[in-house]
Amino acid sequence: MEGQGVMDFSLFAVGFAVAVFIVLLASVKIVPQAQVWVIERLGRYHRTLHGGLNFIIPFLDRVRTVFNTQEQLIDIPPQDVITKDNVSVTINGLVFMRVVDAKKATYEILDLKLAIAQLAQTTLRAEIGKLELDETLSSRDRLNAALLQALDAASENWGAKVTRVEISDIEVPAEIKHAMELQLKAERQRRATETEAEGQKNATIAEAEGLRQKAFKEAEAIERMADAKRYEQEQIAEGERKAMELLNSAMSDDRRAAEFLLAQDRIKAFEKLAASDSANKVVVPYEVNEVIGSFTILQDLLNKRSGGHE
Repeated sequence: MEGQGVMDFSLFAVGFAVAVFIVLLASVKIVPQAQVWVIERLGRYHRTLHGGLNFIIPFLDRVRTVFNTQEQLIDIPPQDVITKDNVSVTINGLVFMRVVDAKKATYEILDLKLAIAQLAQTTLRAEIGKLELDETLSSRDRLNAALLQALDAASENWGAKVTRVEISDIEVPAEIKHAMELQLKAERQRRATETEAEGQKNATIAEAEGLRQKAFKEAEAIERMADAKRYEQEQIAEGERKAMELLNSAMSDDRRAAEFLLAQDRIKAFEKLAASDSANKVVVPYEVNEVIGSFTILQDLLNKRSGGHE
């Protein structure tokens, strides 16, 4: 009996030890990096486990949800949207988000990714409806910003953070695309024509301005030359006037000054006559004229005397 009892005790001890080991093993939870686990105790939220070694109470605690804290991609499926000018376009996009509060992501929303995708589609329809087709094609940054603001505000209550929103593709119907191409071609031709006309206009203005400046400079040069000539004539006249005043003053003070001037003029006249190339000229000094005059007087006297003897 004693051996049987010892054997039963040993089996119980072994079973108890195995049970304790199993319980301890179940209480240890190793959470991978970039994951969070939501733990419930008796059906209620208890705590959130982060990366590393964690302990729970087996049978009382259980893992409700597991979330990845890395940035995740949510695809916005293609959808037909009507613009403000009643053009139907097909548009799709991408949403980048990450879980920041595992408790809210578990209890505030049933399917986080599906909710964000549906909200993105609804917001995209609303924003496209405010824009005309040209604005839609050229305002992707505006659409991205509007979607990001709307999704980020809503996802905050769901424990998520929307980091980026990108409109990946906007498809336009073929006939609309062809009409836009024709319009773009016409617009380019118009701009080219306007640019050429503007260039010709600027060239004409520049040429006219050059001619105006040239005429202005020429008129200014003529005016300056006239001023210089007038100034020169004024200075010459002023010099002659002062010379005459000095000459008159000198003649009034000394009568020989007038004789000196007359003699000077005679000398100049003789110099010009002597420098002449004419062969029919005789240069007679001034004193010879006086001698000839004396001879003439003497001849008259002799003629008178001869007449008396007769």
